[in-house]
Amino acid sequence: EVQLVESGGGLVQAGGSLRLSCAASGFTFDDYSIGWSRQAPGKEREGVSCSSPDGSTYYADSVKGRFTFSSDNAKNTVYLQMNSLKPEDTAVYYCAAVLGRCDYDPYTMDYWGKGTQVTVSS
Repeated sequence: EVQLVESGGGLVQAGGSLRLSCAASGFTFDDYSIGWSRQAPGKEREGVSCSSPDGSTYYADSVKGRFTFSSDNAKNTVYLQMNSLKPEDTAVYYCAAVLGRCDYDPYTMDYWGKGTQVTVSS
């Protein structure tokens, strides 16, 4: 059974940093893409970053240069380091996975965590 558990969200001032973690179980990164999406109130879910089994990593234009995806395969855990946070980054952040490659479209992901709230104050 695929399970994804996020942690690390919270309240931070604009310009600050947070690191999200996602503990994955039930699959390996050799076959599955895993990544992060976010959804702000009243907005569509947005793909933030994801890593495919071939090693390629996608970043949304809105986070390039500020967010960094990383993984610890030994722990089956992925991270999203978020720097220079802006109020518009406020959203629930979800960890998600899919068999095969991932891209910008979060709705192609098959498995989802429950999400963690990130709030950036101005």
